[in-house]
Amino acid sequence: MSPFLGEVIGTMILIILGAGVCAGVNLKKSYAANSGWIVITFGWGLAVAMAVYAVGNISGAHLNPAVTIGLAIVGDFSWKEVPLYILAQMIGAILGATLTYLHYLPHWRETADQGTKLGIFATGPAIPNPFSNLLSETIGTFILVVGLLTIGANEFTEGLNPLIVGFLIISIGLSLGGTTGYAINPARDLGPRIAHAILPIAGKGSSNWGYAWVPVLGPVIGGSLGAVFYLAAFKNQTGSALWIVLTIVVIVFAGIYGLSKEKNAPGMVKKSAIK
Repeated sequence: MSPFLGEVIGTMILIILGAGVCAGVNLKKSYAANSGWIVITFGWGLAVAMAVYAVGNISGAHLNPAVTIGLAIVGDFSWKEVPLYILAQMIGAILGATLTYLHYLPHWRETADQGTKLGIFATGPAIPNPFSNLLSETIGTFILVVGLLTIGANEFTEGLNPLIVGFLIISIGLSLGGTTGYAINPARDLGPRIAHAILPIAGKGSSNWGYAWVPVLGPVIGGSLGAVFYLAAFKNQTGSALWIVLTIVVIVFAGIYGLSKEKNAPGMVKKSAIK
């Protein structure tokens, strides 16, 4: 099996099991209905572990564009392979979301709330705030990538690494996931969001494209920041990548903060509200 196909299958497994637990907990007339947040976080952690076990020896089981970019920054992965891996991850995520839809086919019609249906495919903020939401995704993915790099550097028994990574995902979900649903993976959010937009889901609403940039940009920034932090703190390497990433982070967050302040300024009145 090629690494490309490995990433497709691995990401597909990740989404089937991850979105599957969200569907089981949230869709009406499921035996797992209303099981709660802890079940979801453990489900996603086990989904990652199983996917890594499945294809880790084939593709390295990145399963996440933010991880792929982070590994390229630290020099553990070729930049030439990055676009191909991201494409594979997107394909796998869309396939996984589609299979989840088919698995729960009768339950979509039984579930009236449109937000619940979208939440099975994609993340959304508990409190909509672009600056804070982006910051949450950045911090969560920063912890993810630093965690992955440090776990890989330790001399654990090889067979335990995927399980330890799964526990890392559970920890992030329990501690940091309550603000945005912890996408911490652009493919995990964007792929299923595309599937939600395309699939004939009974009674579905908007795919909330206005928010879709947050779980893409936040993880990319967080993963890149995690990679340069690892190089600086653990490898004593402070090259140009560190300053490039830090500059981009400052510019992005300053810009979004400024736009948020302008939008929420007391003197700003929506045009449609003026009589």
